[in-house]
Amino acid sequence: MTTQLGGMEHPAAIPGTSGEEAQYWAAGCGVITHSPETVEQVAALADILVREGVIAEAADCYRVLRALDVITNSAMWLVVHMTYARQIRLDGTPLNSSDFKVDPQGHTGGSLNMVPAYAALLALNTLTGTHRDWLMGQGHCVAAIDALQLLTGTALPARRRAYPLNDDGLSQFVSDFYRYQIGPDGRPLSPLGSHVNVHTAGARMEGGYLGFGGLQYVHQPLPGERLVAFLSDGAFEEQRGSDWAARWWRARDSGLVSPVMIANGRRIDQRTTTEQQGGVTWLSQHLRHQGFAPFIIDGKDPAAFVCAIFRMERELEALGEQAERSGNGYPVAMPYCIASTIKGFGFPGAGTNAAHGLPLGADLHHSTEAQTFFHKGAAALYQPEAIWKAAAAELIQPKAPRRPAEVTVQRHEPHWCDHPLSPMAALDRYFTDLVEVNPHLRVRIGNPDELSSNRMNQTLDLLQHRVTEPEPGAPESLYGGVITALNEEAVVSACLANQRGLNLVVSYEAFAVKMLGALRQAMIFARHQKEAGEPAGWAGLPVISTSHVWENGKNEQSHQDPVLGEALLGEMSDVSRVVFPVDANSAIACLQACYGDLGVIWNLVVPKSVMPVQLTSSQALKLVNDGAICVRGHCGAALQLVACGAFQLQQALLASDRLRSLGVSHSVICLLEPGRFRVPRDQTEAHAMASDEVISLLFPPQVRTRVLLTHTRPEVLLAHARRLDSGPAHCSALGYRNQGGTLDSEGMLFANGCTWAHALKELARLSGQSASDWLSQEELDAISGHGDPYVVIRAPVR
Repeated sequence: MTTQLGGMEHPAAIPGTSGEEAQYWAAGCGVITHSPETVEQVAALADILVREGVIAEAADCYRVLRALDVITNSAMWLVVHMTYARQIRLDGTPLNSSDFKVDPQGHTGGSLNMVPAYAALLALNTLTGTHRDWLMGQGHCVAAIDALQLLTGTALPARRRAYPLNDDGLSQFVSDFYRYQIGPDGRPLSPLGSHVNVHTAGARMEGGYLGFGGLQYVHQPLPGERLVAFLSDGAFEEQRGSDWAARWWRARDSGLVSPVMIANGRRIDQRTTTEQQGGVTWLSQHLRHQGFAPFIIDGKDPAAFVCAIFRMERELEALGEQAERSGNGYPVAMPYCIASTIKGFGFPGAGTNAAHGLPLGADLHHSTEAQTFFHKGAAALYQPEAIWKAAAAELIQPKAPRRPAEVTVQRHEPHWCDHPLSPMAALDRYFTDLVEVNPHLRVRIGNPDELSSNRMNQTLDLLQHRVTEPEPGAPESLYGGVITALNEEAVVSACLANQRGLNLVVSYEAFAVKMLGALRQAMIFARHQKEAGEPAGWAGLPVISTSHVWENGKNEQSHQDPVLGEALLGEMSDVSRVVFPVDANSAIACLQACYGDLGVIWNLVVPKSVMPVQLTSSQALKLVNDGAICVRGHCGAALQLVACGAFQLQQALLASDRLRSLGVSHSVICLLEPGRFRVPRDQTEAHAMASDEVISLLFPPQVRTRVLLTHTRPEVLLAHARRLDSGPAHCSALGYRNQGGTLDSEGMLFANGCTWAHALKELARLSGQSASDWLSQEELDAISGHGDPYVVIRAPVR
């Protein structure tokens, strides 16, 4: 077996090794060499595995590690071909000019650095017979994962069928990398992407938004599970918050996590800030101050990664057991591996700015000099086909544990309301009931603000802030389910990572927009899973925007911003649902529906103010089911007021009161979910739209004049709810027009031209009526900008 994997003469004895297999491994392979420190660590690893009966003899460990060296070289060889070549020749003969891509692409340097790291994960799985999940924050390094999975036979079945391990299959594989071509359905023809995608086995996030992997990894594994998180030094400086991982980890409700930072010192066109401040030594000191126990390894040696992951798991497991016994041992000094390497190690151009993308430059197709460098670099990595296939056969992977395909949230019959109540308080009561009837689900609350000020008092009392030193008398606990930090990205990531649990995010509306990148990454991945025929199984994630634009006037315009809901309305409506409940019952119905959904982000824009009950329980459920409901009048009337938002419905009903007092026929529609009334952008989204029956019933063609009052900016509503817009001569919208300041809710409505009186004036204009038929002169003066606004605010009905 050694001859098959080695392909070299017996080396001279190497200090610190004994036995034939050990000598073969220690001699290195291709571009891989082993330092004395790594040789010593591997000897200790082999001894532990033998003593514990995991392997029969030390030679078994060295045989796997030798296979690891071979497959690492081969995968790096394949990665550089993915960037530059259209042709694979497994016999190692040089390529011709026509075999190179005219427009090569790839994040080659980072991908080369990732190969030894991910290959080590596979080797450790083999050695221990234990499965480990993985997460890669630097998703642009996907070539490393895809290459290794294909060579080792761990890729998904469809990919293995598409790319057999021969010249033709691998040539198609490298050609499909950055293929760019599109199919008749408008989707990429190639299953290979520039980032991690649903066709990459074991993937759970794209990693395209740098830094979110560092925020999510500690919240992902459940007890008994193991996760290796591959992180980058560039992302570390881009997205703060990963520093807090040790603050959140608890052995009682979390699996083992092994953070591995690939520290290559370079981002796209310059050194990282970490490198400029002192490199891995400075980084170690920084991490130590944040509660980690960092250590540095040779990031060019896959065996060093094997030892590091094994060490981190053992140490974290022991620390967790000790902390649980003592009852106050958190935070633990979480082990953290810093893999010091050179960007693009193993290939010409390593360490340069160019190594981020194309270490040899772009034009190998025409440059014989660049081709020479390519062939020299590829030859150093090349392993004969029989050798690397034998190595791949050594890296047998244990079966992943069977997990439920879908999270099921046990439903609880809500306490419906019949009296004025804050919708947030109603959600608070319903959510705590859900927690108590779903004890099997790990709960995470993402809280960047103040739960108590947002009326989530019962939730806070039940679950408590997760802290390391609970303050007496405060709702705090070592094991709290509320992840509180003044960082929106960090707290939403705690919930996005808890994919087999029960989650809730509550934020001030104006600042929730900082969660958008993380939410969008999750929605894109979930959409792709659905398109691939394997929809995401995580329970719907409610992101509640409260203390919102219309009730947060006291805090100036920085706190008056509906942009998160507006942005999420732009996403595909089957994975992004933006709803505007108008009272306690409709808020409860929305949350209930959210937890019955799978792989969908729900943005609930909910007032925390006490609101009158507008809907019965049956009306609330119908509202969620249909997306809108008639709350007053007959929908066949020529005049129609449509309200999207709680404060907007109040104003619409005040306008309706005036019309009713004058005997004017009209209808009032409560619009909950504007995104269901858009023109669908593809067939998948079409299934999420309101039915034709609902639209014809609530918005019939005989309606001549329609005014919409919206929580959002008016243009946004008209654009997305396009099927309700009958044209500027017949339809208009009133909403947030970027006016505000230190105002109360009534002042905000008036400043933005969104009162009942403004609605009547607009309705009169569109219908050809005289506004004076419906409004007094004082009221007209007020909304025209030269009267007393409180004539409208305080005396809405005559």
